[in-house]
Amino acid sequence: MRSLEQNRLMWANLEDIAQQVVWYGQKLPKEEWKDVLTAALKKQKIVPGIEGGFVVIGARTSKMSVAEMNELIELATMFGAQQGVKFRALKE
Repeated sequence: MRSLEQNRLMWANLEDIAQQVVWYGQKLPKEEWKDVLTAALKKQKIVPGIEGGFVVIGARTSKMSVAEMNELIELATMFGAQQGVKFRALKE
């Protein structure tokens, strides 16, 4: 299972992305960024919602291995860098 250090780094990076990135005209909270990035990593399925919109079906980060969590952190870092995010955790 993922480590506590990985969990801390993931949430720090997601917080930085949430504060600095406007995605299609919206600022998303860190929890939604976790869903967006996990869906990208896992190539998750998206289905129509019962009352409109869409639902992402898929993996939970709590079930990820250390290697999978490393991939998610790397994806978040690469995405953030592409968006010009300044990561505080990388400075520590």
